[in-house]
Amino acid sequence: MVAIAYSVAFEGIEARLVEVQCSVAAGLPGFAIVGLPDKAVSEARERVKAAFGSLAIAMPNRRLTVNLSPADMPKEGSHFDLPIALAILAALEIVPAEELSRCVALGELALDGRLVAVTGALPAAMAAAEDDRALICPRACGPEAAWVDAVPVLAPATLREVIDHLTDRAPIARATPGMIGDAPLRGCLSEVKGQERAKRALEIAAAGRHHLLMVGPPGAGKSMLAARLPGLMPPLGPVEALETSMIHSLAGTLDDGGISRRAPFREPHHTASMAAIVGGGRGAKPGEISLAHNGVLFMDEFPEFPRQVLETLRQPIETGEVVVARANAHIRYPCRFLLVAAANPCRCGYLADAARACSRAPVCGSDYMGKISGPLMDRFDLRLEVPAVGFMDLELRSDGDTSAQVAARVAAARDVQAARFRDHPQVRVNAEASGGLLDDIAAPDGEGRALILKASERLGLTARGYHRILRTARTIADLAGSAAIRAPHLAEAISYRLPFVAGG
Repeated sequence: MVAIAYSVAFEGIEARLVEVQCSVAAGLPGFAIVGLPDKAVSEARERVKAAFGSLAIAMPNRRLTVNLSPADMPKEGSHFDLPIALAILAALEIVPAEELSRCVALGELALDGRLVAVTGALPAAMAAAEDDRALICPRACGPEAAWVDAVPVLAPATLREVIDHLTDRAPIARATPGMIGDAPLRGCLSEVKGQERAKRALEIAAAGRHHLLMVGPPGAGKSMLAARLPGLMPPLGPVEALETSMIHSLAGTLDDGGISRRAPFREPHHTASMAAIVGGGRGAKPGEISLAHNGVLFMDEFPEFPRQVLETLRQPIETGEVVVARANAHIRYPCRFLLVAAANPCRCGYLADAARACSRAPVCGSDYMGKISGPLMDRFDLRLEVPAVGFMDLELRSDGDTSAQVAARVAAARDVQAARFRDHPQVRVNAEASGGLLDDIAAPDGEGRALILKASERLGLTARGYHRILRTARTIADLAGSAAIRAPHLAEAISYRLPFVAGG
């Protein structure tokens, strides 16, 4: 007899349905798992045997073969323990095969039969819903998977509970979604003394999702400014929250199954590897750029990141997705993020201070910033110098706009963009507009056109730089409540593209 259970294999954020076929046949006693299992899947043999022993279920004294179909798709992860155990139980006629065929199962088995939490419950629930099946997962994963309300989610604590449910001895109640949780904000924008131009740049960046580079001496407040950016971002919409949560589900970073509507904020250290930033490693897990999807990726000490890591950002910034190439598969992760980079003007950090600069100034400044290639620098819509804050400014009261006030203006600008791109579902913010759509929404008036043409000649703008100025000007006009892009909007956008001056 061949019994069939169902599980999933992950390819990026997509969960592909896998048939777990179990055959019990005459022959020498043995237990084989085939179908491109990795080490964790192969070790399921011992975990399943021990779990059965804890339930006083004897393994058959026959040849037992488990096939994971399609056989040419790699199977990775301990979440195949539960479906393998259920397929064996169905082959032994302990649980009804018909009832099992209506479910997708995933979960790791402890040696005493407990179900241990695994990653990817949310994408698995999506796959189960598309195939019109229920989902069986460990209790710790239930609140996360239950956010997909189109599928019944059953979250038992032990293998015994699964058997009792399938045999109608003790049905399991449907799991309920976890609480919506939001991480606390890291301070208010009004707490930042001075730096009015930088605050304005943050507002523009949040409104149109424009990439931002801040350069300034140590202690100028670059990290402090970046940490307040999530408080300016509007809450994620339902689709954005689901996209983001599916990535974090695969990475195992969802807290207690809760889904957050706050834009993620990721800040990797400059010693992070390429796999940590763009994705890859064992299991081709999502990297920081994907974990920052629909949110902010803050890279402090930007020139200190390995050159190879920085250059890999160029394509994801343009396309909004990253492809992790493996020997037998190409895995795609979405990564529409707002890149905020901060850097000192040179290695010592005091290029503009003649009394404190090193003996190599100003050459050290050009060498240090030269670690950021021209093509990557060209992808920053907003580039500004953040000067040191004077002691007199530190004595002043915090009377600038609060994060809530700026967030209200950003939300209004985002509403304008949502209405503008209603018929273009692939475009959500001004920074994503291109081609004919950009020509339609960002055509300047006569005075503005003359200004940007003059700036293009003087600054030697690339075609990319020209279009990025238009996108930024469109966002500035949205913040000002203007339907048309006028010369002042373009002038401000151009001011953020001026080259850095060595020595201040």
